[in-house]
Amino acid sequence: MYILTSNILSVFLYLKYNHKMRQIHIEETANPKVMKFVADYTLIPGALELHRDSDISEIPLAQELFNYPFISEIFITANFIAVAKEDTVEWDVIKESLKNVIEDELLANPRIYMQKRREAFPIYAEMTPNPAVMKFVSTKGMVDGFIEVKSREAAEGVPLATAIFNEFEYAQEVFISDNFVAVTKDDSVQWHEVMIAVRGFIAEYLQMGGEIANIEPQKHENPVEKIINREYTDVEQKISDILNEYVAPAVENDGGKISLMEYDAENKTARMLLQGACSGCPSSTATLKNGIENILKQFVPDLVEKVEAVNG
Repeated sequence: MYILTSNILSVFLYLKYNHKMRQIHIEETANPKVMKFVADYTLIPGALELHRDSDISEIPLAQELFNYPFISEIFITANFIAVAKEDTVEWDVIKESLKNVIEDELLANPRIYMQKRREAFPIYAEMTPNPAVMKFVSTKGMVDGFIEVKSREAAEGVPLATAIFNEFEYAQEVFISDNFVAVTKDDSVQWHEVMIAVRGFIAEYLQMGGEIANIEPQKHENPVEKIINREYTDVEQKISDILNEYVAPAVENDGGKISLMEYDAENKTARMLLQGACSGCPSSTATLKNGIENILKQFVPDLVEKVEAVNG
């Protein structure tokens, strides 16, 4: 048993906790061993009953209070903390100082449990060739593959897209791939007017641990398989390999995706599936005609004479 003189105990607690942080008032209870410390807000839902052998690793307030040997139990519920003590010290000696302890700890952790550090999720914006699409890039991965949401009605199963649609009326499409989100806007706003707001919203959403998607992303490898449910022919695979090596990296860097959808051997025409920032982009046709078509003609001149685009 610890016998502490009132002078020594009062000086010790006063020196350590002499500054008031939160407004707590003290209430006596029917039990002379228990004192209530009442806050002006709800501390936790439910209740916590803590003893010295309880797991208090995530409860700094309990850790601090149990540093004092005369504290035997702590009960936290609604807007108050009930503290039980041993008979080795009187309430008149310690209650004001304990009040200061509680006020101090509630300032740091107002909801009792230790505030978890937010995971840093820096986001920066990149323009794309499509003036309607802005790419928001993170230094961390988001999905393994890609998810394309073409409308608000199609956002089920993609909470990040749903959140963007709910927050911004002008958002029309959302494309999520690897470490970026590409947002397509309507004509009611310009990106220089809203870019900061969208970037901040996405960063905050991810930083708070918001769910990105609860559906399986499409894989980057041969995404056309998921659309037409078939495997590439040998010729199609050869064309796709050229696209993946020489074209896809640049297109994906601009927030889009391009894949071989089908090959018409009779007309020597390769039809491309455009997704993300590429879909409907004014510069997509020129890019396909002047860039991709020339590349394919250079590598497989006997196979491809023409390239056509299909918006995903």
